[in-house]
Amino acid sequence: MSDLLTAKQVHESFDIQAAQLRLALKKGLIRGETLAGIRMFKRTEIEHLLQTPGAVKKPTHRVHEDALTSLTCIDLFAGAGGTALGLSNAGFRHLLLSEMEPSACSTMRQNAPDWNVVEGDVAKLDFTAFHNQVDLVEGGFPCQAFSFAGKKRGFDDARGTLFYEFARCVREVMPKIAIGENVRGLLTHDGGRTLKSMVQILQSIKSEDGIGYKVAYKVLSSQFFDVPQKRERLIIVAVRDDVLSGGILFPKELPYVRTVREAIGDRPHGEGQKYPAKKAEVMNQVPPGGDWRNLPIELQKLYLGGSFHLGGGKTGMARRLAWDEPSLTLTCSPAQKQTERCHPDETRPLNIREYARIQTFPDNWNFAGSLTQQYKQIGNAVPVNLAYYIGKAAKAMLGGYDDIEDFDCLEPLDTIDEF
Repeated sequence: MSDLLTAKQVHESFDIQAAQLRLALKKGLIRGETLAGIRMFKRTEIEHLLQTPGAVKKPTHRVHEDALTSLTCIDLFAGAGGTALGLSNAGFRHLLLSEMEPSACSTMRQNAPDWNVVEGDVAKLDFTAFHNQVDLVEGGFPCQAFSFAGKKRGFDDARGTLFYEFARCVREVMPKIAIGENVRGLLTHDGGRTLKSMVQILQSIKSEDGIGYKVAYKVLSSQFFDVPQKRERLIIVAVRDDVLSGGILFPKELPYVRTVREAIGDRPHGEGQKYPAKKAEVMNQVPPGGDWRNLPIELQKLYLGGSFHLGGGKTGMARRLAWDEPSLTLTCSPAQKQTERCHPDETRPLNIREYARIQTFPDNWNFAGSLTQQYKQIGNAVPVNLAYYIGKAAKAMLGGYDDIEDFDCLEPLDTIDEF
């Protein structure tokens, strides 16, 4: 029996996922070695890893929920309530939830009738009544280009963007913590200037007596936070000076990942889109975890058309999910040609309930509107469990940093006095 195993052999022999191996390597729990370009693992190290308490946890799929506390929250750009539900599950009580889309507002109202859902343009809201009365303001503002470079107008450089409305709410409310959420691409948007401007604007906000905010940001990978999906989100956290005690806390990655099988292996029933007959014929030839590259060459050319001869950007085409891996990032439609999300072994797009499960919505969270609107609401949401862990980190900071071993502690960014 060989003492060296590939990642596949480790999975087959010990039921340890590749992501768990990567995390064990990162933590120094195992070493591994590369032979002929292939990463190999010593059987003895793997056996020892299994005996290390907490090193390899066997996952069970669930939506986390803690008891409500007295902590309060205002939610902007709330959508179908993914972030809000996760924060509620972490213990926060919602004072106000702002959302523009009527069907998303209907979704929140029918599932959480006690939430104060305010439908309409956030720019028309006055938040001053909540001044110094809120623990957390959070919002997933869209990514829009702006930069103060050469203007130095400070706060007003963001005017006209939805980030401005988020920052205005923070300025009017002066919450203890503010959390902004966006796509990873914000890191490089407009050469990084957009993110830099956002950080500096948050740092510029001051109370009447000069109390401001310290800011840090981090990219979180949902698959390591009890979400069966590869979905990265950039999280920006601003903590008020009189609350900050040390660094800024972010949730720490768990030592396992969730899989599609855990989420939808029982095949939950739900409405869903269907493929036209010709497309179904194509998708029937794609194996679990495969894509257009698994098709015969002539069918590849026919299906991809002019895209066949182009460079990258085709990996989402004719894509069928794999059972024993996290899902690809869910989009607003599982049947678009560029972002296919086909069921692992049934030739159909994922249905609404499966979509919601992968975003870790509970089964009793129902969505309002047309089928297209429901897919869009789910696809745009922050996964509920990811928001739960973000809320736990905020709660730890609000609780005086008494229990921080489950969190990553980042030093605040340097304050840049540009304004």
